[in-house]
Amino acid sequence: MMMKTVFGYVCAALVVLASAPAAAQLKLPVPSPAAKVSQEVGLTDISIEYSSPAVKGRKIWGDLVPWDKPWRTGANQASKITFSRDVTFGGKPVPAGTYSIVTLPTPKGWTMVLSKELGLWSSKPYDAKDDVVRVPATTAAIPHRERLLFLFSNTTDNDTSLDMEWEKLRVSVPIKVDTGPQTQANIKSAIDNAWRAPNAAARYELETTKNYDAALKYAELSIAIQPTWYNHWTKAEALAQKGNYAEARKFAQMSWDLGEKNPGFFYKDEVSKALTDWKNKK
Repeated sequence: MMMKTVFGYVCAALVVLASAPAAAQLKLPVPSPAAKVSQEVGLTDISIEYSSPAVKGRKIWGDLVPWDKPWRTGANQASKITFSRDVTFGGKPVPAGTYSIVTLPTPKGWTMVLSKELGLWSSKPYDAKDDVVRVPATTAAIPHRERLLFLFSNTTDNDTSLDMEWEKLRVSVPIKVDTGPQTQANIKSAIDNAWRAPNAAARYELETTKNYDAALKYAELSIAIQPTWYNHWTKAEALAQKGNYAEARKFAQMSWDLGEKNPGFFYKDEVSKALTDWKNKK
């Protein structure tokens, strides 16, 4: 009788555990916890996602991680690196994007590979045909590090070092970015588009608040920064709303002249109609 009672309690407990919501189920430490590290280098964001195994007293190099075989450079799936802009990785150009990190360890030296295949060691085996770049890596002895770690070191506006450390070994590859040209391009773009913000403010006042004096002020500011067909049309509309059709037609004509050969002249029909409608208005 006692055995039946105990058995009944055990069965009931199992039913409760099986029906418990996922949030209430037991959570335990995983052998290789997920990790992520990121670094801004100039204008380029670089990040790495990986799983971090521990040494646990094992022989790592040449044993747990065999020599002369591709390694996922971490645990579980292959570690992944993402570049927000084009970079130079170990002296070779790499387009912006996400790549699997594969290392080829040997007793005489290491090679680091970036592969376009993101399913390595989860759904697909490593295949060299998917390599984007293959570069030599430098190695150095370090104090014992129990868990595998990726980090960025010696970072400047133009370069950084990608380091993988585990056990008593550091493996490094230099990464360079084109911060100077990218910065100049950003400056030029900002200057070339500086007229857009006041014109957007003018459109808001014109179309939403119906504050035509404010629309006129912002349109004039935009034109002073850089004359375009769009800000001339904005000023023309503001003048027309204030009843000044002679001036409105003058600025509509300027808009037409600037925009006639512009493929982005998306108010072409409206400007053309205004030039006709406002001709006899005073």
